[in-house]
Amino acid sequence: MPKMEYRLVRSTRKTIAIQITPEAEVVVRAPKRCSKAAIDGFIREKETWIQEHLRQARAHREEIEAQRENQPQWGEDDYVRARRLARTVFQQKAALYAGLMRVTFGGITVRDQKTRWGSCSARGNLNFNWRLILAPEPVLDYVVIHELAHRKEMNHSKQFWDIVEAMMPDYRIQRQWLKEHGDQLMAR
Repeated sequence: MPKMEYRLVRSTRKTIAIQITPEAEVVVRAPKRCSKAAIDGFIREKETWIQEHLRQARAHREEIEAQRENQPQWGEDDYVRARRLARTVFQQKAALYAGLMRVTFGGITVRDQKTRWGSCSARGNLNFNWRLILAPEPVLDYVVIHELAHRKEMNHSKQFWDIVEAMMPDYRIQRQWLKEHGDQLMAR
């Protein structure tokens, strides 16, 4: 078997994990004291899984690139308008849902993040990815509700998801839409 290339990330974790990135890179996360032999053995054991997920990542990447080629190109003015619109929409949505959920929040920042749709700081500041403005409105609403739910639960516990579900019973559909189509939004 040819040696599989991977990027090794060591941390205080207790187990070995394998991640296939959207760029079809194999990332192995391992405990600091885990031996190279143990890591290589784990990779050999998971080779079929790795190869299948690499194939899927490459196919998905090709699909995204083909879609990108068929999309009209945006100019700088388009990005500026979209970000300005996103700021207004997020401010309105956050105010609406915060009132319904009986929570408060600090400031709102609109960013161009590569891997995140939103976040909520311990101080209650909300960050949103401007690209959500390109998603269907229920998806955008879900991300706003998700971040505001962190004002009650700063984790992803069952209680957290109960808060989200109370506000948006079909949140799983919106979350799934982001998983399936989020790469297309990031391709803009």
